[in-house]
Amino acid sequence: MAIILGPNQYGKAETRVVHVTRNGSVHEIKDLNVSVALGGDMTDTHITGDNSKVLPTDTQKNTVFAFAKEHGVGEIEEFGLRLAKHFVDSQPTIHSARVQIEEFAWERLSVGGAPAPHSFQRSGVETRTATVTYDGTKAWVVSGLKDLVVLNSTASEFWGYIRDPYTTLRETADRVLATAVTARWRHASEDTDWGKSYAESRQHLVEAFAETHSLSLQQTLYAMGQRVLENRPEVAEVRLTLPNKHHFVVDLSAFDLDNDNEVFFAADRPYGLIEGTVLRDDSPEPGLAWSE
Repeated sequence: MAIILGPNQYGKAETRVVHVTRNGSVHEIKDLNVSVALGGDMTDTHITGDNSKVLPTDTQKNTVFAFAKEHGVGEIEEFGLRLAKHFVDSQPTIHSARVQIEEFAWERLSVGGAPAPHSFQRSGVETRTATVTYDGTKAWVVSGLKDLVVLNSTASEFWGYIRDPYTTLRETADRVLATAVTARWRHASEDTDWGKSYAESRQHLVEAFAETHSLSLQQTLYAMGQRVLENRPEVAEVRLTLPNKHHFVVDLSAFDLDNDNEVFFAADRPYGLIEGTVLRDDSPEPGLAWSE
């Protein structure tokens, strides 16, 4: 029986880089967490320890910092594309690169009602994400976000489900629906206004969540993905992960108190986990886009 090396990759994970753009006394901040994974002709490295085809992970880290200085950051999709293409196009033994980026938001402080030029506070909002994959010929860009916490205090139901001997959940026509959205959307091409696309895709996700009278979290998931695809032609596919952040009505009858969906216990676990993909039926193949 022969033993061979299967698919493999290597890289530098979670390089934290903060870039400050200085426009006189007014500064702008980009705060990123960048992970690089490279694939290529690494058989000798694994089998014999020959490192002659290896671009060190420390070099990858240094490249992230140098590119931030030399080219700036801009939109994280742009930054990821520059890095991925550099690693593959500059090294003959590297055949593919995947660059994953998280962007942490900061908002400007105000002093006396005026924006402070160089003082910021960390925004307590979701994390913007991007994954760029490049194989030397084609690039795939997946934008997204994670930990976008949203809640509808009504307009959500859940009933008509399978009941078996172990089912104790009561049907409801009025419940709290809450989730922490992780969404990723694959672009059909690189020719995209990344900032506008992100902002409007995010808005469509939020609006669909708010406007859908939900009979299930699955229905809400589909409505969110559908809304993005109907309004953003550059997006080919949307993948969503929605944990159901359960809110249970507290029984206050022991205190002779009614509870008409006013007081809830917010349970953190266990929780339902709903995942799904919404795509155009003629969307191009994802290629390496979802290889992570």
